[in-house]
Amino acid sequence: MTQWHDFLSAQGAVFEASELQSFGDSRNELAAANGNIITSLSHLGLLEISGEDAVSFLQGQVTNDVKKLDGSNSQYAGYCSPKGRLLALFLAFAHVDHLHLQMPVSILEPIMKRLKMYVMRSKVVITEKSADILCFGIAGPNAQSTLTTLFNKVPQAPQELITLDDATLLRLAGDTPRYQVFTHTENAERIWNTLSSNCTKVGKSVWDYLEIQAGIPEIIPATQEAFVPQMVNLDSLDGINFKKGCYTGQEIVARTHYLGKVKRRTQLANINTEEIPQAGDTIQVVGHEEAIGQIVRAAPAPNGGVDALIEIRLENLDSTDKFPVWKGKKLEFKALPYILN
Repeated sequence: MTQWHDFLSAQGAVFEASELQSFGDSRNELAAANGNIITSLSHLGLLEISGEDAVSFLQGQVTNDVKKLDGSNSQYAGYCSPKGRLLALFLAFAHVDHLHLQMPVSILEPIMKRLKMYVMRSKVVITEKSADILCFGIAGPNAQSTLTTLFNKVPQAPQELITLDDATLLRLAGDTPRYQVFTHTENAERIWNTLSSNCTKVGKSVWDYLEIQAGIPEIIPATQEAFVPQMVNLDSLDGINFKKGCYTGQEIVARTHYLGKVKRRTQLANINTEEIPQAGDTIQVVGHEEAIGQIVRAAPAPNGGVDALIEIRLENLDSTDKFPVWKGKKLEFKALPYILN
């Protein structure tokens, strides 16, 4: 990864630990957020689950039906504690004879260790592939045509996956065309140079903004075990399969689904502030100290302030006088790009 960071640093990239902060001009990069952008997703890590029992093992661990991963698709999936609280949220897909789980680097090591604890006698091998397989994010109205300058096939539908000779391409969910490009280190510089010639190079916060617009939650150390999957809309993202059978925490997740309406959900909101809220920060009703929700993820917005995904009690959304605030700042709610189940 150091060689890759050195390559990007020569192009102006500024890193903090594994996170790409910017290419030296955060303001102009944010202004380009709704145009054509490219970034290195080095803040995300990748696990490989292999072995003849890989599918059956993972099937008993996560909220989605990994048997449906056939190398041409991807899915979101949650990994829960026995109490049904999210320890991780994965982007999962199959490749050749193994499965991949993508998640923030900040939780990768403890999640890998926890998964290994449950392998026992199963014929399963769990390895980290973050250093061997690099990942770029590319988005914008011309993202597809930019990819076609280098690749002869590009995924068309959200969550579609295509594996080519020198890369694997994944189209993500959301109204803005967004893709991830996975490639081995020996191909990375060539692919980056070609794609970036038609895009604005940006840091992590711009990608976070686009993820937030797509309504995609994130679990990091500050929010582990804070949410039942439905609280972060994982069911609306097709990240829960209620017919697949048992997995860790399944009883709680199923009970939440079958016993009535979910009382807490994640909403999209803008906050008029220059300070970036942190995941896990509490939301209150104006004039009160009681927490009614918390920040899931947040990023600067091109039109001003901060856009955030906020888990909140639904009963607090419609009040005109007891409105929700973060540090005294009123939340201006916006429409999500999907319907809550």
